[in-house]
Order: sequence, then structure tokens, then C-alpha cells
Amino acid sequence: MPVSRRLPRAAAFWSAAVLLVLMLAASGVPSPLYRVYQEEFGFSSGVLTTIFGVYSFALLASLLVVGGLSDHVGRRPVLVVAFVLEAAAMGLFLLADDVGWLLTARVVQGLATGALTSTLGAMLLDLQHRDRPLAAFVNSASPGLGLSVGAVGASLLAQLVTSPTDWVFGVLTVVFLLAAVGTLALPESSPRTPGALRSLRPLVRVPAANRRAFVVTLPIMVACWAVGGLFASLGPSLVADAFGIDNHLVGGLLILALNGTGVLGSLALRTSPPDRALLIGTLAFTAGMGGTIGSLFAASVPLLFTAAVVAGFGFGGAFLGAVALITSGVQPGHRAGLMSSIFVVGYLAFSIPAIAAGVAVGAIGLVRTTEIYGTVVVVLGLLAVAALLRTRRTDGSPGPAEHAEIRTPARVPG
Repeated sequence: MPVSRRLPRAAAFWSAAVLLVLMLAASGVPSPLYRVYQEEFGFSSGVLTTIFGVYSFALLASLLVVGGLSDHVGRRPVLVVAFVLEAAAMGLFLLADDVGWLLTARVVQGLATGALTSTLGAMLLDLQHRDRPLAAFVNSASPGLGLSVGAVGASLLAQLVTSPTDWVFGVLTVVFLLAAVGTLALPESSPRTPGALRSLRPLVRVPAANRRAFVVTLPIMVACWAVGGLFASLGPSLVADAFGIDNHLVGGLLILALNGTGVLGSLALRTSPPDRALLIGTLAFTAGMGGTIGSLFAASVPLLFTAAVVAGFGFGGAFLGAVALITSGVQPGHRAGLMSSIFVVGYLAFSIPAIAAGVAVGAIGLVRTTEIYGTVVVVLGLLAVAALLRTRRTDGSPGPAEHAEIRTPARVPG
């Protein structure tokens, strides 16, 4: 595929990767600041998870409507507009003085994040070297890395400075305006194809050749992202309510324990066959969530953080295997649409269960809600393990592609 002569291909690939992490870091910034806003504006846990959830629904709408647009109009035009929109969201956070402003800011941020997630993910697939494909690893590791950087950075500011929201969102407004300008230096990596208006119809776009892998990986993607949503929305509050630790940094470190070790899981399993990475990751994730439930019964902070590390490692490995399987062999004209479909599943699982948990907190309390939530996720993880083992057993011995490492094209077993 011809690429216009701007940044060299390798430099453009890593620039797109940095922009993806930066955007995801911004999506993680509000999580530790929710409690700052909650104390300032005096709203309940139900309102908190509504603010959290409205972002995810806006993001989903963006993925469904414009997720495949860059397959038709090119990557760069979508990126420029989306980064300007992201800067506008940061400006709204900066000006926020009540819940209405927060809701508006999160909606705008969700719209921008949906467009950026699918388009940057597709650009990585476009620009990767055929003999050293890294796009599956970067796409799977970026959410954990970005959310960790954003959450911990915001937590530090919340603990150390008197006006953390002004510092965070003032800087990010400028950063994303610069990102919009910097995007013009990236090469256009995708040819323009007809059907731009038709692509705006809300659809989950999974090419026929990739559907089986999509279905096989669906249960564990739902389980992992559901836990990510719980920790991002209520994790800092859980540390304060269940363990009596009223420290913003500790709440941010819990998010880091889950999301940061997701990057380690992706790194550790990046050379494993995709189906093996998926199975190992699923087992680790399920064990970690079992430990999380145990930490609440034992009232043990060390066990809570250890369990979060294990679950996060599993999340990273499982999501890496899922992305590698699903995107194997996808054609250029379908890449943005397929990436948007992966993240549609992820963010549906990220938002709806967390909103339900926020509502339940008012009736049964945060600790009991977390115990029930964790138990459901463990059951879902066990079902996913059983389904994966059954698929491998019924399909017979794996073919050559199944023994290949993730850096080679992969397919679903059988």
C-alpha cells in the first residue's frame, strides 16, 4: 500500500502509538478526580457512575457511527477533527462548575475517544512491518498503559496540589491542540474508498473471515472490560470505604495495579501462540478476581493489590490473544471497522455493569456490590476457560498457524 512521504513508516507507527497512549491516558484522568468533584459538588455514587457511564455510551455511539469512516475518507482527516474535539472536552472539564458540565465534558470526550481509538488502531495495522507486526501488541497494551499513566498522574496532582483539575485539564487542552497539528505530519496510510456516507450507519463491522475468532473471544473480553470499568469508576471509593484509606494516590495505585500489569501481561505473552495467550490470560484473570473477592472478606489491602496485579496480568494477556486472533488477515478496507467492533464490545462491558454497580451501591453498599460483581465475573471467566478448552479439544490438533507466535499471522483453532 503506498504511503505518502511525510514521516518514515517506522517513525509514523510509533508516533501513532504514542498518540493512542496519550489519548487513553486522558480517558483515565477523570477516574481519580471523580472523588474530588464528588466532594466539591456533593453528588452520590449513582451520579458518579452515571458521569462515568455517559462517557462510555458516547464513545460507543462514536465507534458505531464513525468507527469505520477512516476506511473511506483516510486516517488523517478523522484524526485531526477528533483531536480538536478531545481538546474541547478538556476545556469543558477545565470550566466545569457543576454536574451538568461534567456530563457534557464526558460526552464530548467519549465522542472523540471513539473516533481516535478505531482510527489510530487501524493506522497501526496499516503501518506495521509485515515481518515484525506489532499492532496487536500495541493495540492491546495501550489501554492499560494509557489508563495507568492518566490515573496515577491525576492522583498525584490530586494529592499534592490545591487545584488539580485546573492543572490537569489546562495542560491537556494545549496538548491535544498540538496533537491535532502534529497529526498533519503523519503519512496517510489508507486509500480513500467509496461508501463514506453508508459507513455512518451504526453497525458492528466484522468481516466474515474474522467472525469466528470474534465469537470465541467474546466472553473473556466482556469479563475483563467489566472489571476495568468497576475499578475505573469505583476503585478509589472502594479503597476508602472498605479499607478506610482516604488517600487519592492509593486509589490511583489500585487502578495502576490492574491496568499497568496488563501491559506486563501483553509483554510476557507477546511471543506465545494467540490461543495460548488467550487461555493463560483468562486463567490468570479469573484467579486474580477470586483473590479480589477474598481480599474483601479478609479486609486485606495487600491481598487486594496482589489480586489486582494478577487480574491485570491476565487481562493484558487475554486481550492480546483476542486482538491477535480477531485481526489476523483482516483486509485494509475493513481494519478501522473491525477495531471499532472490538472496542464496542469492550466499552459496552466497561460501562453497563459499572453503572448497574453504582446503582446497587445505594441499596446494598459498595463492599457487597463488589463481592457480587466479582463473583459474576469469576463465573464468566470460568465459562470462558471451559469454552476455550472445548474449542481446542473438538477442533483436533492445532495446525501450523496455531503453533506460530503472535508476531506471525494467526487464526482461531481449527
